[in-house]
Order: sequence, then structure tokens, then C-alpha cells
Amino acid sequence: MSSALSRFRPGRRLFLAASLLCALFAAPLHAADAPDESLAGPALLSALRGGGLILYFRHTSTDFGQNDDQMSGYEDCARQRNLTSRGRDEARAIGAAIQRLHIPVGEVLASPFCRTRETAQLIFGRSRVEAAVRGGPASDDGSDRYAALRRLLSTAPASGTVLAIASHGNPFRAVAGTPYLAEGEAAVVRPLGERGFRVIARIPKDGWSALETP
Repeated sequence: MSSALSRFRPGRRLFLAASLLCALFAAPLHAADAPDESLAGPALLSALRGGGLILYFRHTSTDFGQNDDQMSGYEDCARQRNLTSRGRDEARAIGAAIQRLHIPVGEVLASPFCRTRETAQLIFGRSRVEAAVRGGPASDDGSDRYAALRRLLSTAPASGTVLAIASHGNPFRAVAGTPYLAEGEAAVVRPLGERGFRVIARIPKDGWSALETP
């Protein structure tokens, strides 16, 4: 940058340098740019109990012998990929663990697909369908399809609560740039407002008891 600025008069160089710095600091900070923060065990549990975080779940185990290709709408569960009996048991176990750990879950959002709504219902006993967390491709492909999801993950939930989301692997892979969440796995997200968001932990479907272990 200094060699490029050297072509201008001193006053002009100072102005251009200041403009570049302003642009740099004004640019939004995406998830991959955020400072590293990683929590586990009791420290993660303490952070969750304090609220202000987001739990993003990929739905629990499904039957990959099914697909969504022929579904007539989101209510057409018979022609979608659905939870298996094992997936339902996983969701119930996660819900029991969250209750036991006294994590203050506030609003619960679900993708409109049957497997995500059922996951939310079995874990939390409630949910509200939200288009921002619906399924889709594993990248934006320049369409900015997931702009609403990015805004949601960047926005702090109600004070003292944790926002829970039951969704899919592809959308989170697209916006966070992290390896795929396994079925039933949760990502713990810290919203950063205009700076985006930060993934501070991942909790496997059978990893909730580890939050109580140093």
C-alpha cells in the first residue's frame, strides 16, 4: 500500500491512508474473521446459563432412504426425509439434558421441514417456524440466500436467554464456513452485532453430560 500511495503528494497520501483505515474498520466482521474463542465443559455451561448465545441444531438422525424430491409442501411429511426412531430418542435425550443443566432457552425457531419441526418439538416442546432457518444449498452461490440467517445469528437474543434453532447442516456450513454439523449436533454461537457472529463451541448429540465435567 505504501508504494501505491507514494505517487501522491504528502497531504493527499495522508488523506488516502486515513480513508483506507476508515474503510477497514467500518467493514463488517464475518464469522471466519472473528477473534478465536473456544469454550468447553463447565465454562461453556456457565456461558450458556448466562444467556446471550444461540444454539443452532442440525436435526437428529434421519432415514436417508427417504428424500424431499416429491414433497408437495412442507406439511407433506410422508414425502420428506424424516426422523428415525433413534432420531426421536436422541432429541428427547437432548431435551432432558438441557432441562437438567438449567439452560435458559427462550425463543425456539425451526425450519419448516417436518424433521426440523419434530426435532424442536421433542427437544423443547415448542417452536415457531422461521423462513430464515429453512434448508437450502451448502453455499450462497452469489445469491445471498442466507442473508436473513446471518442477521439472525448476529443478533443477541432476549436478555438472559438462549435462542434455539432447529435447522439443517447446509445453511450453517454456508454461513459459518465450518465443517458440517453431524445430525443432532449443536453449534454454540456468540452474536457480535454488526461484526457478525462467532462459533464458540460444538456439542455432539451425546456430549451434553460433558458440560458438567472439568
